[in-house]
Amino acid sequence: MAKQGVDVAVALVLVAFAAFPAVHSIGVCNGVLGNDLPAPSDVVKLYQSKGINAMRIYEPEGNVLNALSGTGIAVLMDVGKALPSLASSSSAAAAWVKANVSSFPGVSFRYIAVGNEVIDSAGQKTILPAMRNVQAALVAAGLGGSVKVSTSVRFDVVKDTSPPSNGVFADTSFMGPILEFLASTGAPLLVNVYPYFAYEKDPKNIQLNFATFVPGSTTVNDNGLTYTNLFDAMVDSIYTALAKAGRPGVKVVISESGWPSDEGFGATAQNARAYNQGLINHVGNGTPKRPGPLETYIFAMFNENKKDGEKSEKHFGLFNPDMSPAYSITF
Repeated sequence: MAKQGVDVAVALVLVAFAAFPAVHSIGVCNGVLGNDLPAPSDVVKLYQSKGINAMRIYEPEGNVLNALSGTGIAVLMDVGKALPSLASSSSAAAAWVKANVSSFPGVSFRYIAVGNEVIDSAGQKTILPAMRNVQAALVAAGLGGSVKVSTSVRFDVVKDTSPPSNGVFADTSFMGPILEFLASTGAPLLVNVYPYFAYEKDPKNIQLNFATFVPGSTTVNDNGLTYTNLFDAMVDSIYTALAKAGRPGVKVVISESGWPSDEGFGATAQNARAYNQGLINHVGNGTPKRPGPLETYIFAMFNENKKDGEKSEKHFGLFNPDMSPAYSITF
């Protein structure tokens, strides 16, 4: 996760989580940047006890994958630090898939994220070659139909997002070939979407209620569509950009979204609860432009005391490291 340049001066409102089929689930990101976090087996039990049926992990970790085996919890797994080697060598990709995917037949892998918020130009050039190599390795392993390969991008790959109908990809030379790959394989585009950072950047023009799914927010009308929350407006700007890029059929999965509960502007337990509960309640309905379940991963399961960056980065957790709730939340 990183701060996103968001030029959205639109809205956000109340949202409620209807349980949807396993393929369209609310997931929660399981970060491990803390020195006081529970054991993977206990983490998985907590997911199960809360009815959370999808998990994002940020690199292959054998103890986590072993704990997930046989649970049916769907997994979005990042390649982590392996990105450069996966891009440079098809044999390295084959070895990576064998070690981290094929060796865990009891794990319900759904997506492999090749890169997370890669913003430097050198790193971006490695994404597509790595995606191709990992995809080929999965196909060779007989997993090409069940596991999709994508990359997780920051929201600011889209610009001119207010109103949503203006959305367009900022760099088509980067995104165009990636979208072509996704269209050819049927994989979704993974996008990290944070109304929190939009609100933090521009609280004069973005009302807190808009950004935290609180009823009674200002309504925004755009080409016949009505927006009552900022999350929908941000996501629909992505759909607009996909259509303008000639790839309207590429699906979107929200690979991160959340709100901190401490040590940041607007970062309170009350606001975090309002946003995350609203997100849970809302995404089963989709957006004005694209109704229907929107697969979304909340960031994050736990507060992580070793996270870098702003102090608020340590406080995105739904739960404390002792597995007590950071605030009341219902799945």
